[in-house]
Amino acid sequence: MYVLKRILVVLLPVCLATSVAWPPDNPFVGEWKLLPAESRMPDEMKVQSNGDNTYAFDFGGGEETIVVDGSDQPGLGGTLLSVKAEAPDTWIVKRKKGSRLLLNATWTLSSDESTLTDYYREFESDGSTQSLDYVYQRTGGGSGFVADWQSIKETINSPFVLEVKVFQGNGLSIVDPLARRTKNLKFDGKDYPANEVPDAGRGISSSIRRVGERTLVITNKYQGKVSSTEEFALSTDLKTLTMTVHIVGRDKPDVLTFERT
Repeated sequence: MYVLKRILVVLLPVCLATSVAWPPDNPFVGEWKLLPAESRMPDEMKVQSNGDNTYAFDFGGGEETIVVDGSDQPGLGGTLLSVKAEAPDTWIVKRKKGSRLLLNATWTLSSDESTLTDYYREFESDGSTQSLDYVYQRTGGGSGFVADWQSIKETINSPFVLEVKVFQGNGLSIVDPLARRTKNLKFDGKDYPANEVPDAGRGISSSIRRVGERTLVITNKYQGKVSSTEEFALSTDLKTLTMTVHIVGRDKPDVLTFERT
């Protein structure tokens, strides 16, 4: 979560799976296109000043303290973090893994310093780019970029299609291009390790359970501890899928709405 933005870090919390066989015409199976206007991904980031142009940044994975001079400095997860003051109201934030640029974000303060706009671009190893725009509101005290920033609007600009397939008869395979992972899960009460997670997939596992005809829950764990849960709920006409993501330690869930393609 600290390596990249707070994007569908679908390490989610909750219950154990139960052994339930799905019918051949499983209503969850298919391709689902995200409806950005009906989706929310609330985010929070904190910036503190330590003096001498040194700041502590917390994007959700713990503090990273660096000098705001545009140079690459050690960050969490073996990454390099840099922040450059492009103008009094504009900071450029970059993160690298070795020599590869992972993300570039342009932060712009409003004239009254009450809101911050984050034009966020994440660069994948296959050459593609994920584009998200955030608008944050200042909470608590602080001035300039120093604040506890909580998002009030999130816009996903990149196309996002979630694919759900049948896995070995009574399981499901969920292909999530934004989180860059495929989850192959069975309804047998077992935790299944992540099999397509970039950089750091060790210790990540998931289980799945059915809680109704049109609802299922995936529980994600990291090193044996629940980290998040995803609830998938179908509309009565089976044309809309709502994914509600609860991440441990956060008050507000991500709510993503999809339509069947």
